[in-house]
Amino acid sequence: MADRLSWVPDDVDTGLPSAARLYDYLLGGGHNFAADRALAERFILAQPNARTIARLNRSFLRRAVLHLVDAGVRQFLDLGSGIPTVGNVHEVAGRAAPGSRVVYVDFEDVAVAHSRMILEREESATILQEDMTDPEAVLAAARGTGLLDFAEPVGVLAVGVFHFVPPEADPAAVVAAYRDAVAPGSHLALSQFTSDLQPEEMAGVVEVMKKSANPMYPRTHAEITALFAGFDLVEPGVVPLPRWRPEEGAAEEDAERAGIFAGVGRKG
Repeated sequence: MADRLSWVPDDVDTGLPSAARLYDYLLGGGHNFAADRALAERFILAQPNARTIARLNRSFLRRAVLHLVDAGVRQFLDLGSGIPTVGNVHEVAGRAAPGSRVVYVDFEDVAVAHSRMILEREESATILQEDMTDPEAVLAAARGTGLLDFAEPVGVLAVGVFHFVPPEADPAAVVAAYRDAVAPGSHLALSQFTSDLQPEEMAGVVEVMKKSANPMYPRTHAEITALFAGFDLVEPGVVPLPRWRPEEGAAEEDAERAGIFAGVGRKG
């Protein structure tokens, strides 16, 4: 690729679309390739509300981080963090509570390469190239950064990523491993696609994503709620994205078209 950009690792197959770059495209970012954009357009055909859902998910991340900051959390482990765009965790938390520390985790090469580029001068944030479904490796690497103190509360963020975890990977056990590793007062913020909302559109999305590096596995409200085992759900529980503590004065969104359930839990 003669015009290959400097942030693209040499071994990246730009012809194989990825979920991280698709999400970047839906959010209006510029770190995606033709194959990602083509897949995203098919995604939009299956789910015409896709760009709105991406925006709502990003907005939930911001509100969740601010809630955790209000709860006294000053360090964050962001699983499946994707390609950084405006409103990253270290930006949101850093403005609300200067000195907050963030460890991002992703295994997608472009997401990691771009994260390293933008975090190069950041002393309080870093990126690890690890698979979040291997908690033992992630936690060991996170401890090695020196940024997270697991004797103090940690905000574990799994926003828009668990729908890429297949059933055979035992998502409940993955979450439990992170829960068991963090101190009381830690929180889990999680969102994921569901077939409970707009089932026909979700079925179309699942078919589209079979052609990517990241197939999708939507879950029911009950299955998503079960991922919070061992955490006390904060109000309003597991709800469609725009119903999780909307900001005062925000325009009312159609929750039934949100496509994703979200929630935050606290470890007692």
